[in-house]
Amino acid sequence: MEPWTNGAACHRCMDKYLEAGQIVGTHGLRGEVRIVPWADSPGFLAGFERMYIDGKEFRVLSARVSKNLVLVSFEGVEGIDDAIRLKGKVVHIDRSDAAIPEGRYFVADLIGLTALDAGTGEPLGRIAEVLSLPSNEVYVIRGAREMLIPAVPDFIAETDIEDGIIKIRVIEGV
Repeated sequence: MEPWTNGAACHRCMDKYLEAGQIVGTHGLRGEVRIVPWADSPGFLAGFERMYIDGKEFRVLSARVSKNLVLVSFEGVEGIDDAIRLKGKVVHIDRSDAAIPEGRYFVADLIGLTALDAGTGEPLGRIAEVLSLPSNEVYVIRGAREMLIPAVPDFIAETDIEDGIIKIRVIEGV
């Protein structure tokens, strides 16, 4: 899942570091690690000059995409023994290092938004999860009932991260 989706940053949820993937193993003998990116495109994660693991900054010496993984060499990770110690660790990125398109938001900023019926203003629940499906993203809204809302203009009337709300065009049967 791309760490951003339709929207922008939020004062109430401006975590400096965002989870971006997990190290699942090593590659070769020289300390390169294999990262499963938590993004639609591994290329997004491959573009960072620094990443953070357990709160420590690691400078990226090289990063390349291999199938659905990102192969990364970190400064200070000299060989396979160093790389093995990182297996299973979550990789974070600094929010300020991520260049996201204008009018887009990090998924972390969408989670917890109050969903309102765009027509009536009635609360529907909160965004609990964002699913990344082949056709589009889907917002899982949990309230009196669970709703799956496609993240497309037909359904999303307004997203206001600053005020913590998203207005949904409720269509009968949804």
